Amino acid sequence: MNNVAVHPLLKEISSYFTLKGKKVYLVGGAVRDLLLGKKAQDWDLATDARPEEVKSLFRRVIPTGIKHGTVTVLFKGYSLEVTTFRTESDYRDGRRPDKVEYAATIEEDLSRRDFTMNALAAELPSGRITDPFHGTADIKNRIIRCVGNAEERFAEDGLRPMRALRFASQLGFTVDEATLHAIPLSLGVTAKVSPERIRDEFEKIVAGGKPGAAFLLMEKTGLLSMLFPDLSRCRGVEQKGLHRFDVLDHSLLSLNYAAEKGFPQRVRLAALFHDLGKAVTKKLDDNGIWTFYQHERESERITGRILRQYRYPNTVIDGVTLLVREHMFHYEENWSDAAVRRFVVRVGEENLKDLYLLRFADAFGTAGVEGPADFLLPLANRVESVLSQNKAFTLKDLAVSGKDLMETGIKPGKHMGVILNELLETVLDDPALNTKERLLEIAGKINGRYIPGNSDGN
Repeated sequence: MNNVAVHPLLKEISSYFTLKGKKVYLVGGAVRDLLLGKKAQDWDLATDARPEEVKSLFRRVIPTGIKHGTVTVLFKGYSLEVTTFRTESDYRDGRRPDKVEYAATIEEDLSRRDFTMNALAAELPSGRITDPFHGTADIKNRIIRCVGNAEERFAEDGLRPMRALRFASQLGFTVDEATLHAIPLSLGVTAKVSPERIRDEFEKIVAGGKPGAAFLLMEKTGLLSMLFPDLSRCRGVEQKGLHRFDVLDHSLLSLNYAAEKGFPQRVRLAALFHDLGKAVTKKLDDNGIWTFYQHERESERITGRILRQYRYPNTVIDGVTLLVREHMFHYEENWSDAAVRRFVVRVGEENLKDLYLLRFADAFGTAGVEGPADFLLPLANRVESVLSQNKAFTLKDLAVSGKDLMETGIKPGKHMGVILNELLETVLDDPALNTKERLLEIAGKINGRYIPGNSDGN
């Protein structure tokens, strides 16, 4: 294919350049996606116009990376990065060029790109493809290949090895041998990359359609043991009973299932990390069977450490670690309503759906086949029933407040907090007691246990 279809807005924007005798191209992933028959998500442009010239062409221009020749053009509700043709050199920190020079041609500009499938340009407004590194052929053959020498490309930016494997898993492409071989040789450069950039690439892998493929390639090339050693240690940790796979393959199958079903990102993260603790809690019992006593607690601890290492927000850390900690719940039909209510309180009503989804993913990872869709139905029905009967699941749901207790003479502080928590436990046992009159009566009895000299309080 020598041309791609050009969006009318891009044709309109290109006219501002061509009227001034300047060339402009659509570049990067947008061209690749168009060749794959996909909708281009982001529009990046390359031009022989200098940043100052671009600023003179449009009314709203932001100098987002003007040091490296990049500005952002805001046009009719769209945001487009426009970069002057350039070459880069001297990547001493393994992530950013120390030297940037303007180039004369689009071919020179494309030579600094990472992979051949991304080293493509569509001239605007015609859509004619410029392809100096045979990227269209690699797209047709579904191959990830570095532009030029793979070791040199990876030495320029240590995140590129992860990007190669992420693209392979997202697109279903194969990484060519020279590119794959260069990854273990570039681990020292990748080690220089900031945790935030590793996190962002990791997030894209987990958000993809077949993330497990990327992690298997990371294992093969040494990236997994360097960046996520706790995951790497799960290889060879065998499991008995219904489990057909070791812990690593089980985790990757669980993650793939969560991705295939479109589960939320925090469920995917929990699916990947939920059994990390098995590698350190495994013990052989008297019958020769491996046990992993309280591995969910250790998994929670390790998951929190990993997410903090890669600078995740606390809200994400709290949500994922909760799912990991609670994933081993075991419901039995003889649970009392009070037990169901305590389960809801422990997990949080807002987390129930995601916990169920994690359990589906975990079940798939056990044998690699999908089980009955309704295996959680008895618990879900019980939970729905108690939720419809009672909404007192937190202190704020109680029929009394701290102010009410103060009016009866109970002083604020730790002592009052103890009383309120005991009242909540009482209501969880019997929701009918959640009236102001009954709770004040019970609070008075609880308070009496703490009065100095009371034998119950000694």
